[in-house]
Amino acid sequence: MKKLFASLLLLLSTHVISAEPQTGQQFDAVAQIIPTDAPAKIEVLEIFWYGCIHCYQMEKPLNAWVKKLPADVYFKRVPGLPNASWAPMAKAFYAMETLGVHEKLHPLLFEAIHKQKTLNPADEKAAIEWVIKASGLDRMKVEQAFKSFTINTNLNRAAQLFRASGATGVPSLIVDGRYITSSTMSGGNEEAIKTVDFIIDNVRKDKAAAAMKK
Repeated sequence: MKKLFASLLLLLSTHVISAEPQTGQQFDAVAQIIPTDAPAKIEVLEIFWYGCIHCYQMEKPLNAWVKKLPADVYFKRVPGLPNASWAPMAKAFYAMETLGVHEKLHPLLFEAIHKQKTLNPADEKAAIEWVIKASGLDRMKVEQAFKSFTINTNLNRAAQLFRASGATGVPSLIVDGRYITSSTMSGGNEEAIKTVDFIIDNVRKDKAAAAMKK
């Protein structure tokens, strides 16, 4: 009986351990360390593309999760830019930020592509027209935002970040500039968020341990 009980405990403990996200499976180290904006806190960065249906589907659970973040964690988005066909939406993202309409138009742009299906995410001219119409801003102001030097600088940074992350698709989530997970790696959007929580807990412990040594 004791042997059976011990075997059951071993089986249960093995199951619990395997239920935790594993390096090389549900998450991995990034290809290159990515500097974060606030090293004292834990950064969670989403790499996404407006043209990606999985990114659109990630919006609801991710936004709900972001609203509940603790004080030592912050969230940001960066458009994915693995190739030129994704550039129009990356430009739209940064142009909307420059114009001060990103918060309002971000969800609407996703819907225009995936719900109304009225916008081709690879068409820059169409993206400009959409932002003009959706924002109500002056045409020249919007066009200048899309073509500004700042936008080009941000595009270069986005492309570099995508390469450094080692991402193979979107949405991908980078934690503390060191670890990457995704819906594909974790097995779904909700699962990816759970993996992020797991990584955050471990990063927090690492930071606390490092602080104790100082």
